[in-house]
Amino acid sequence: MQNLDAVADKYLASRSVEIENDLIMNWYPERIAKRTGHVGAILELGLGHGYTVPYFSRMADHHEVVEGSQRVIDHFRANNDWYKGRLVQDYFETYVPDRKFDVIVMGFVLEHVDDPKAVLRRYREFLAPGGRLYVAVPNAKSLNRRLGYEMGMIENIYDLNATDHQLGHKRNYCRDTLRDDIEASGFRSKLEEGIYLKPLPLGVLKTLDDMDANLQAMLKVGVDFPDLCVALLFELEATDA
Repeated sequence: MQNLDAVADKYLASRSVEIENDLIMNWYPERIAKRTGHVGAILELGLGHGYTVPYFSRMADHHEVVEGSQRVIDHFRANNDWYKGRLVQDYFETYVPDRKFDVIVMGFVLEHVDDPKAVLRRYREFLAPGGRLYVAVPNAKSLNRRLGYEMGMIENIYDLNATDHQLGHKRNYCRDTLRDDIEASGFRSKLEEGIYLKPLPLGVLKTLDDMDANLQAMLKVGVDFPDLCVALLFELEATDA
């Protein structure tokens, strides 16, 4: 398996330079919270920048994160001594929890793994009865990528760019291809919504006097237009639920 410490640098960067990442990571946990309320146990796959931990840890009596990079875990612990949940260094493909979970969150995970269907099937077994699994992924057919494609900036809508490779991405999903993997793994989608409808490049958005208000409006409008958004959020249940 890939040494995940080797791709950790992007996740150890200053949060101040990640405007859109910050925007998305502070948005979708609240969308999940509105669906679930407070639950007994939540499992997150991947720690990343640690943006989502404050949200999900408040939502559950027990909060657990499995993360492949020890560097990322150590960095988070050094900067978040308030956190009382459980951090486990392991690969998604080999981790075995000691409990079932009411909610499992795969936030921007499936684009990284070698076999997303195998990961989905594996964690299906770790859901408590009636549990829900949430998946968020970048959207290959977002409005900004569609424009880039028509302008000849990318040859194929699913192509990986330099940033994708830096982040360790292995694929770009659209709504249809994500649904295909989900259904092939024993799930059905109960909710499909968009995250961040972006009509203009960030450099242009930064020139607006009311940039923050525009960004929040793009998040709110995007919920109803997943096919055009920067990212997708799906709520899943097992097909035998």
